[in-house]
Amino acid sequence: MKKLPMWIVLASLIGGLSSAALAQDGDRSGHAANAHAAKPGARDNETTQLFRLMGKNTIWKQVASVPTNWQTFHTQGMVKIDRTLYVTAVEIIQPTQRNTAVTTDALYDFSIDRSAGTGRGWLFQFTLEGQLLAKTELTDGVRYHPGGIDYDGTNLWVPVAEYRPNSSATIYRVDPRTLVAERVLGENDHIGGVVFNRATGKLHGVSWGSRRLYTWDLSKNQQGKAGASTWVPNPQFSIDYQDCHYQGVQYMLCGGVGGYSSPLGNIAFGGLDLLDLRSNRLEHQIPVNLFIDEGSGPKATLALTHNAFWLEPNADGKSMRGYFMAESDNQAELLIYDAIPWVNR
Repeated sequence: MKKLPMWIVLASLIGGLSSAALAQDGDRSGHAANAHAAKPGARDNETTQLFRLMGKNTIWKQVASVPTNWQTFHTQGMVKIDRTLYVTAVEIIQPTQRNTAVTTDALYDFSIDRSAGTGRGWLFQFTLEGQLLAKTELTDGVRYHPGGIDYDGTNLWVPVAEYRPNSSATIYRVDPRTLVAERVLGENDHIGGVVFNRATGKLHGVSWGSRRLYTWDLSKNQQGKAGASTWVPNPQFSIDYQDCHYQGVQYMLCGGVGGYSSPLGNIAFGGLDLLDLRSNRLEHQIPVNLFIDEGSGPKATLALTHNAFWLEPNADGKSMRGYFMAESDNQAELLIYDAIPWVNR
C-alpha cells in the first residue's frame, strides 16, 4: 500500500475528516472550479486539505501583478476555469445617498437606509495575461450590483442586487462559453454572493456584509419566486464575506474584509474562511495581512481579500496559488500570490 504524505495525514487529523459520501469534483486537468476530487472517505479536496494547514504564519509570495486592458470598474467576484477567468464588477453612475433618519442593524431589521442610485452590472471574461475576451451586462433595473460568483462544473452562478442592504436581488445562471444569462430566482434582500452545493443541488448565499446566510432549495423554487428561502445569522463576525466558492463536499471557501477603528486609526482586516454548508458553521479561518500595492501608494489600506479572489493548489501539492482583484479607482490588476503553509515551508 502506498504511504500517504505526512501533510495529508496531518490535514486529516486537523480537520477531523468524516466519511461522508463523495461528490464529483473533476480532475487536475479539468475545470478549475473544483479541479481536485475529494479523497476517498473524506469530504475534503486538495484545496480544503491545504487550506486547513494555513494560518497566520502562512508564507505569502507575490508571483505577478498583471495589468488589465479594459476598465474593470469596482470588481466583486471571480472564478477561474482552466486558464480563463471571470470577474463581476459594478459600474457606478450615480452613488447611493444615505437617509440619516433611518438606521438598521442589518440583521433582523430590513429597513432601507439609502437611495437606490444608478449603475450597470458586468461580467467579464479574460485571460491570465489580463486580456479581455468577452463581457455581458447583467443590469436588472435598480439591481446593478453583481456579487461573489461560483461555478458548478457547467454554469456560473451570479447574484445581481440593489446597491444597498435589505433590498432585493436577482440570481442568474450563466453559460461560461457564451455568457448567456438565465434568470433563476429573485430574493427580497441584497445577496452579495452565491455558492452552488454540488452534493445537494441547493444554492447558498450571503447578504450585505454576510450577516445572513441564505439557502434556496431549487427543486422547490422552480418558478423563481422571490422569498422562497431560509436564512440563519452568520455566527462569524470578524470579516464580511465578499466572494465565496464551493469546495470539497459541502464546504464553502469565502474571502472578505472587516473594517476596524483603533487608537492609531482605521484598519482593514482581511481573511479567508472555510464554512461547513451542512451547519453554516466555521471550520477553519485564517488572516491575510496583505494589502493592494503591498501597503504603499493610493490603495495602501485596501486589503488583498477585499473583493474578488480565487484559490487553488499548485502542482507541487504543498502550496496554494491565489488570484485577487481589488481596486479603489475603477481599475483593478490581477494580483497572483503563492501561499505556503508553515509546515510545508
